[in-house]
Amino acid sequence: MLNVLCIAGTRPNFIKVSALYHAFTQHPRFSPTLVHTGQHYDAQMSRVFFEQLGLPEPDLYLGVGSGTHGAQTAAIMQALEAHLIERPPDVVVVVGDVNSTVAATLAAVKLHLPVAHVEAGLRSFDRRMPEEINRLITDAISDVLYVSEESGLTNLKREGIADDRVVFVGNVMIDSLLRFQEHACGLDTAQAMFGLAPRSYLLVTLHRPSNVDVSERLLEIADVLETIQARIPVVFPVHPRTRQRLESQGLYKRLDALPRLHLAPPIGYLEFLSLMHDARGMLTDSGGTQEETTFLGVPCLTLRENTERPVTVTQGTNTLLALDKARILHHVDDIITSEPASATPPPLWDGQSAVRIADDLARRYTAQP
Repeated sequence: MLNVLCIAGTRPNFIKVSALYHAFTQHPRFSPTLVHTGQHYDAQMSRVFFEQLGLPEPDLYLGVGSGTHGAQTAAIMQALEAHLIERPPDVVVVVGDVNSTVAATLAAVKLHLPVAHVEAGLRSFDRRMPEEINRLITDAISDVLYVSEESGLTNLKREGIADDRVVFVGNVMIDSLLRFQEHACGLDTAQAMFGLAPRSYLLVTLHRPSNVDVSERLLEIADVLETIQARIPVVFPVHPRTRQRLESQGLYKRLDALPRLHLAPPIGYLEFLSLMHDARGMLTDSGGTQEETTFLGVPCLTLRENTERPVTVTQGTNTLLALDKARILHHVDDIITSEPASATPPPLWDGQSAVRIADDLARRYTAQP
C-alpha cells in the first residue's frame, strides 16, 4: 500500500483534497492520511467544509491559526516536520498555492520525501501576490506536477521543468463540483436564505489583501456595491477578514442597511455552490470561483488586473476588471440584460482528474499499478 499524506489548510484546499481523498480511498493501492494545518480554523471556514465534503476528521491537526506569512509558514513547517520524521509517508500531496502548500512542500523536500503538487503551473506573473511566490517555490522543488489547464504546461516548460515531472490531469475542483452539484442545487439556497429567485441576483466574494486591506480601495468597492444593489439584488457572504476591514472603516453597518444587499457570514460549500449555480452573475477576486463559474456558465467579473487561470478568460465566462466603477457597472448591466452563453468546459474538466492523479502516482511509486 502507498501511504500518501494529503495536506489541506484553507477552504479551497478542502474542496480539492476532498476529490483526491475520495479517489485515493477508492484505489486499491493507497492508504491516505489527512493533515489539516489549521490555516483556516473558523467553524464556517473549516469544520462545515469537512462535514459537507465527506472528509473524515483529520488524522493530524496542526492548529497553526493565523499570523504573518513568515510566522504561519514556519509554524506549519515545524509542526509537520516532527510528524514526517516520526512517520514518513511514501509521498506528500499538496494542493493550490497557500502558505500550507509551500510550507508542507519545504518540510517534506528537506527530509527527502517525494512531493506531488496538484494545480501546478498556474501563474499570474505578479510577484506582489504571496500566492505567486508560493506557486513558484512549490513547483520548483516538487517531484511531480499535476496541471489543471494548458497554460500550466507552457509555464512549466518555460521555467525549465522536465517533461517527465509534469502531467496534465484537469481540475480537481471540478471533480468536487460535479460530485456535489445535484445535492447543492436541491437546497435552493437563494430562496431559502434570502428569498431570491434563480437568476435574480449577483453573488459577491471579496477577500484579497489588494482589495480589502487598502482603505481607499475598500471604500470604492463599498460605493460600487451600493450602486449595484440598486440595479440587482446582491448576495455577499463576507469573509471574516473582509468583515473586520469593513467594520474598522465603519462600512459594514452602511452596507448592511442597504435594502437589496444581503450580507451573510461565510457559508458552507454546498450552500455556496447552490448560490453560484443560480446566480445571474458573480463579482469576485477569488481564483477558485473563476473556475467554477466558467464550468457552470455563470458570467464572472473578477476585480483583479491579472489571473493565474487564463483559460477562464479565453474559454470561459470570466472578465478581468480593474477597480473602475463605470466599467464595472457597464458589465453588470450587460449581465442583467443579456442571456448567459452556454458553458463549454476546458479540456479534462470532466470530474476524473483525481482518478488520473491516483493512477499516475500508483505507477510512479509502487511496483505495479
